[in-house]
Amino acid sequence: MQRRPEGFRPAIAAIVAALLVTAWVLRAPPPPAQRDLCGIFERHPHWYDHARDAEVRWGIPTATLMAFIQLESGFRRGARPPREYLFDVIPWKRMSSAYGYGQIQDPVWGEYIEERPGIGRSRRHIDDVLDFIGWYNRATVERLGIEPDNVKHLYLAYHQGRTGYRRGDWRRKPAIENYAERVAARAADYSRQLSTCAARFDCDGLLEFGPWCSASGPDRSGAST
Repeated sequence: MQRRPEGFRPAIAAIVAALLVTAWVLRAPPPPAQRDLCGIFERHPHWYDHARDAEVRWGIPTATLMAFIQLESGFRRGARPPREYLFDVIPWKRMSSAYGYGQIQDPVWGEYIEERPGIGRSRRHIDDVLDFIGWYNRATVERLGIEPDNVKHLYLAYHQGRTGYRRGDWRRKPAIENYAERVAARAADYSRQLSTCAARFDCDGLLEFGPWCSASGPDRSGAST
């Protein structure tokens, strides 16, 4: 009978444990106190790392990225728009293909995947959605000339699409404009909160010390181009 090498069972146990942790993270419920960004990151510290990575890559502030997700889905990974009903009784198709943390529709998600392909990318993964929101808003800044700190107009272009924004469709939709103002207000609140707690999350990982610390690494110096 062939003997398994020493350490075989502990290695398998470690792999299983890692898979269980990953499954728990992916299924974690949305944070209950969604107005408190520091509390959100305390509950999900890996979200801070993903948001900071997207901020560094695209130059869109962490507070803005998180405000978009909070107002779009309430941090629900499987969020979808409501269904329409036939004769007010029979469930029918959904109002749009918007899906996931960022309520991203199929066509623009397809554009993102073409430009930034990756194995397993999903609108249900917060790291992918944070990267998507940063990617989309960076293109909005470059194509429409909206400043990265103009959260209201970034959101209007996100919700209406850049073509709809150029046409000024939102000017005829006061509800959309009011919603964009809510996103901007939430981003401002998140930014103030983050200024008091970001240091706690910069160096809280197992290997985040010395040259490996995310706060001291080269990517923390500013956005890439």
